[in-house]
Amino acid sequence: MHPDIRAVSQGLVQAGYVATDDIAGAVHLAEQLHRPLLLEGPAGVGKTALARALAVFRQAPLVRLQCYEGLDASHALYDWDYPKQLLAARLAADGRMDAVEALYGPQFLVERPLLHALRANPAPVLLVDEVDRADEAFEALLLEFLGEFQITIPEIGTVAAVGRPWVVLTSNRTRDLSDALRRRCLYLWLDYPSPEREAAIIRRSVAEVSPALAQAVAESLARLRALALLKPPGLAEAVDWACALHALGFSSLGPAAITATASAVLKTTEDRETARRHGWLSP
Repeated sequence: MHPDIRAVSQGLVQAGYVATDDIAGAVHLAEQLHRPLLLEGPAGVGKTALARALAVFRQAPLVRLQCYEGLDASHALYDWDYPKQLLAARLAADGRMDAVEALYGPQFLVERPLLHALRANPAPVLLVDEVDRADEAFEALLLEFLGEFQITIPEIGTVAAVGRPWVVLTSNRTRDLSDALRRRCLYLWLDYPSPEREAAIIRRSVAEVSPALAQAVAESLARLRALALLKPPGLAEAVDWACALHALGFSSLGPAAITATASAVLKTTEDRETARRHGWLSP
């Protein structure tokens, strides 16, 4: 492994994230090339956790923009403090102010996550989470930001980054992203971890769990994810399950332990029935 990539891998581990070589390599390249990193994969595989760990590793603040359908500039980039503008206009009209600066000046500007990430010092890690939940119009808003690390506010002008932020975008691939957005990013697909890596993640998160039990949980989850579930369990469920087993005093994974703690793993009645039909969960 390249020594710089090894250093990134070790730093992420110290920040609580067990990274594979390809993950550490992608993070290192994103930093060296000053490019956004697009993470795609199923829900629950650790995409958001990687951004959090990067912020801890680089000792940088984390700025998070949670995407949703209908997200627009007023919630992602910036907005105006309309009550404050209205008050200023009334004071001017009443003669209690000799002059009012432009009502769309910087003092009335409200920072949203993207603008805050540009103006923050030190430079933060910007997490644009679940970008696939937003529509294509929002992607267009991102293009100037990701291409030049600046945004244009018509009333003020162009705002460039004080320090270029590290940018991580995540997608569960509920829809395909535009080619223009993909071209601006480095890309990494994250899938469910191998049982060995998942066991290591469980052990780091729940130190009280024995290595044997952590490995059994990881292998059992791998079998469960192979079924046609509506909501396959992710890493958060793996950790919750290990915590539940420890709380109830189970030191091994048998039918009684699975039955008692299945609520930490199976989140819909349909998935419980599927698990029963395939023998993962006792009738």
